[in-house]
Amino acid sequence: MNILSLLDILEDELEKGVNLPFASKALIDKEKCLEVIKDIRLSLPEEIKQAEWVKKERQRILVEAQKEAETISKEAEQRIKALVDENEITQNAYQQSRDIVETAQSNAKEIRLGAKEYADTILEDVELYLSEQLEILRSNRQELSAKKR
Repeated sequence: MNILSLLDILEDELEKGVNLPFASKALIDKEKCLEVIKDIRLSLPEEIKQAEWVKKERQRILVEAQKEAETISKEAEQRIKALVDENEITQNAYQQSRDIVETAQSNAKEIRLGAKEYADTILEDVELYLSEQLEILRSNRQELSAKKR
């Protein structure tokens, strides 16, 4: 039996139902109607059943894809956060290295200036000593010259 004729039988059954007074309801043969519905289901083409399965499968795939998209999005956010943190750590490390180099250069400059001052003081002392020795030498030569005469 085809679906259209089964639907006609179901429609006839509903129209045959006894109307209840003062209501838009009717008494029908429940068993007969359920049997016709069962026959309709059995007569449905396989394509309709497959379409229903495809619809359910599509919904399942969409839900799964949404979950996967959310997971990927969360992982991406975590990776971005990690990269930002890593970048901050790198920036801090560069800043610390610049500070260390700056301090080292400043210390080296102070050491150079201190060494120059120290060397200048030593040379001044040597110069003074040599001047005194030169003076003594001149004095000794003059004495020697005076005794020769």
